[in-house]
Amino acid sequence: MTLDLDEGRLDDATALAELDPEQMLRATATAAAQIRAARTACRDAGLEGLRDEGRPRAVVVAGMGGSGIAGDVLAALASSSSPVPVVVHRGPGLPGWVGAADLVLAVSCSGATEETLAATDEAVRRGVRLVGVGGDGSPLADRCRNARAPFVSVVKQLAPRATMWGLAVPAVVTAAQVGLLDLGEDDRQLEAAAVRLEQVAEMCRPDRESFVNPAKSLALDLAGTLPMIWGAGPTGGVLAYRFGCQLAENAKLPAVTGALPEAHHNQVVTLDGGLAGAAADDDIFRDRVDDASGLRLRLVLLHDDDGDETTRARVEATERLAEQRGVPLTLLRSDGDGPLERLASLAGLVDYASVYLAIGLGIDPTPVAPIDELKRRLAERH
Repeated sequence: MTLDLDEGRLDDATALAELDPEQMLRATATAAAQIRAARTACRDAGLEGLRDEGRPRAVVVAGMGGSGIAGDVLAALASSSSPVPVVVHRGPGLPGWVGAADLVLAVSCSGATEETLAATDEAVRRGVRLVGVGGDGSPLADRCRNARAPFVSVVKQLAPRATMWGLAVPAVVTAAQVGLLDLGEDDRQLEAAAVRLEQVAEMCRPDRESFVNPAKSLALDLAGTLPMIWGAGPTGGVLAYRFGCQLAENAKLPAVTGALPEAHHNQVVTLDGGLAGAAADDDIFRDRVDDASGLRLRLVLLHDDDGDETTRARVEATERLAEQRGVPLTLLRSDGDGPLERLASLAGLVDYASVYLAIGLGIDPTPVAPIDELKRRLAERH
């Protein structure tokens, strides 16, 4: 394997099929359908009954990996409107402060994640309100049934990371039912996000060539680079983190992730480092295109543009700084009216890009052998 991307693979239907035998691209295209199916599953699970129990003191989302991202989505969406905190907990058990006045949302695509089950058991032991999201007939489903807690069944799309919307929608609906979010009449924000994801799927479909396919173009931008991905705006941080995780699992490549304004207080200094091709005392205006060098930094800005002028000024200042230092930059701005739709517009794009990057590098995006090996090794201790 090399870091050189074969552009021809991305526009070759045969190569796409051969290098994506388990059809991660097809699974990525199910995002809109996941939203609609999850809405139905929430109704079937009786989440409307949560309204009668009142608002919790706090919501704790317990989940790991591709399931834990559901908590990040909820926390980002609720940050500006929720009257109570939303805390994402990645690990076994629960924080010491969690008690009967709180609500624990246990999310596990398989329904068998060790850490999430431990958190669920602790919630039951402490008498904490509980909602489960995961695979039907799973250990998590059994625990929720025994605790007489609502459980939303999720159909896994190839892998948890390809099931983000199926996992995130029950979390968002739960928050709406207990008064943390307003999804509009008949959950219209969910439908708007689904429509936006359908539009992204059309733009990024495999038979659209690279020069008219934004996800393939983004994959080409990232080839041979170390991406430093910054999010800006209300959901920018979770988008950056999501993209970094998708690059790791699908393309098997690392990325540095951060969010504005925090990244302006630390990570920005790497623009004067060796990987950026610059130094503080270097000629920042020289042309670096022909430099004989290895891996180079590429800055990716994911701007969830909600109209905030302060955030927009930070994004523009970042563009100028990168340009002065010869650091290549890719700027992607969200589309849509509400925060959920805007998040969907960028999440769909980066999901596709991570798969196309894997295929362009000659990598099957689906297997996650180190994760599987770690699970086997940890299971042996029992």
